[in-house]
Amino acid sequence: MTLRSRSMFWRIFRQLLRASRGRLTVALIALSSGAAVSSALLNINLDAEQKLTHEFRTLGANVVVAPPSSGSDAALADAAIMDRIVGPSATQIVAAAPYLYVAANAGTQPVILAGTWFDQVAKMNSWWNVDGSWVTSRDDRSHCLVGQAAARQFGLAPGSQIDLRAGERNVSLTVSGIITAGGAEDSQIFTSLDVAQNLAGLPGRVSLVQLSVSGTPSEIEAFTGHLAGTLPGLEVRPVRQLAAAEGSILARISGLIFWTIMLILVLTTLGVLASMAALAMERSRDVGLMKALGGPVERIMHLFLAEAAALGIVGGTIGFTIGVMLARWIGGRVFGVAISPRLAVFPVTIALAVAVALTGALPLRLLGRVRPAEILRGE
Repeated sequence: MTLRSRSMFWRIFRQLLRASRGRLTVALIALSSGAAVSSALLNINLDAEQKLTHEFRTLGANVVVAPPSSGSDAALADAAIMDRIVGPSATQIVAAAPYLYVAANAGTQPVILAGTWFDQVAKMNSWWNVDGSWVTSRDDRSHCLVGQAAARQFGLAPGSQIDLRAGERNVSLTVSGIITAGGAEDSQIFTSLDVAQNLAGLPGRVSLVQLSVSGTPSEIEAFTGHLAGTLPGLEVRPVRQLAAAEGSILARISGLIFWTIMLILVLTTLGVLASMAALAMERSRDVGLMKALGGPVERIMHLFLAEAAALGIVGGTIGFTIGVMLARWIGGRVFGVAISPRLAVFPVTIALAVAVALTGALPLRLLGRVRPAEILRGE
């Protein structure tokens, strides 16, 4: 295409846009609306996966490291494994809490004592309800947390003293808070790991390690496989219930959003088709005149395709901007969280809008069949 031909092409292109502003505006509104909804749903889908994964990390451990089950109470691991688990490369680990479970007595009644790192447990189980205050330091040897069932059994409240004994060893602790977890934890007493090890006479030993690992279910599976390779002789297993629930919810959300976007795009295409069909009828005379003057059919079709692509780009850009605001509104009203806009959605929105515009412009291809003689005769 020569420079003169190119200049003529764009001059005619601009004239077409000016002459059909009404029909093109309707098509642009349809494209912008479809692009806005698609952009909002894509932003929600991408951000929902990250936020849902983050929310699941507050529901407790999703990976457990423990000695192989042998049916013996002496199946313990060396506490030094924490240095191998929580290394500089373990960027996926949100929290890691070692546990040593000890059978102790409070007076004459038995109770399970769980020695752990309080700071890590707090990060891993932020949903626990605590009446009183949390023990913030993992080295605190004078305070403990008591499950609500154990507190009721022993008549304890925040600030109470409790004496624990295991064999010939004993310790006196102050109850810092009463926890309600809704599980076995409600019947246990939580102390620092050092207190449990000293009371049981098992320095440097742990029963298991609970990990909260970020990532999708497949990423968590890959992490557990890698960790198992670095910890020979220990079992590294994901908590299947959490992994399965997370994977199921993410898959359902993604599926729902995908089919909703497909439906929106189909409806948008139908709207553009209607506008372009009316536009094709209006332009039949102009096309006949261009063909009579020697304009090649390919060049004429390029004009209409360029017009549709320009509509798609403009509609996609407007739709993405509106979609970002729509995603934030939906996130705040429906999910109660702020949805962060993703720039990666912008080119996807533009591509979808251009594809819809080109598909909707199919009626304009019929203009290639216009016969100049019939148009010039006024038929």
